[in-house]
Amino acid sequence: MTHDPLPDWPMFGVAEDVRPALRQAQAAGAALVLATLVSVEGGGPRPEGTQMVFAPGILSGYFSGGCVEGDVAGHAWACLEDARPRTLVYGEGSPWPDIRLLCGARIEIFLERIPADDAALAELLAAWEERRPVSYISDGTRRSCGPGIAAWPDAVVRKPYEPTPRLVIVGGDPTALAIAELGVKSGFETTLVRPKGPASPPPIPGLAYRREEPGEALAAVGLDSWTAVAVATHDLETDRAALKVALPSSASYVGLLGARRRLAGRLDELKFEGMAESALARLHAPIGLDIGGKAPFEVAVSVIGEITAVRYARGSGSTSTVSPASSAGAPPARRTSASDAAKTLTSEES
Repeated sequence: MTHDPLPDWPMFGVAEDVRPALRQAQAAGAALVLATLVSVEGGGPRPEGTQMVFAPGILSGYFSGGCVEGDVAGHAWACLEDARPRTLVYGEGSPWPDIRLLCGARIEIFLERIPADDAALAELLAAWEERRPVSYISDGTRRSCGPGIAAWPDAVVRKPYEPTPRLVIVGGDPTALAIAELGVKSGFETTLVRPKGPASPPPIPGLAYRREEPGEALAAVGLDSWTAVAVATHDLETDRAALKVALPSSASYVGLLGARRRLAGRLDELKFEGMAESALARLHAPIGLDIGGKAPFEVAVSVIGEITAVRYARGSGSTSTVSPASSAGAPPARRTSASDAAKTLTSEES
């Protein structure tokens, strides 16, 4: 069996999440090869747990940005044919010394063939659809997937999967649209909420659109621990309605576009209406990292950057800074990786 070489432009590596490729292979009834980076020594461009998917007409993920993918593909096609799991070593101790990692790392990549009707694959994709965190455990022939499962001694792959991160933007101006478009491109399940907005959705592929009032729209989307909310309407009443729902929710991030000089008054209004100070302290305002720009996509970069920083700080236990809302009179919030000094001024004119 022959397979086409990897394409000249590695667009297959742009998307981080391989679950869409897994679902595509399952839907086609095709067996696939799941490649998992199981060991990294001496640094490297990708962390342990990074994965690639290989199936006829399907390719997703990357390990090195070009050093090893072509060789891994050849082994993956062989694995697809013989169904034997295998571990590939690149760097020190590799049987292929001509394939060198410029970063000087040593990596191990585990390949396993998974049939389309595999039960662990079915559970992994069901959990993805239902936004349930699960762990995937495999030794190449035996696989298990579920919440809180323990690995057995011979297991090689121990991969946690969280729900796809979501982003909800409340607004409809060019800045809100730029945040929405960049959110889609960054891999977020992205929804734009514009109360009483046009009947037709924005011309942004992959973007969901809702026209209800903020409370109804946010409740319909569902604000879980993997959801970020960016409030960017330039309308005080709409902003307040969105914050009244988002701040007490389980959303991992809530940001507000607006002038720093007006923040204390806006927080006082919410406090007067009964908002708990612990909820107020979660607010990131003015929204985004301070990258110095005010153009729509510059603001969007700062917002997506801050959401990403908060996301990884939550996972790493970073305690580098406090929530900006604490500087406006609210108690300190849980800390994030975004610098308190690095708060954007992009919304100061709101």
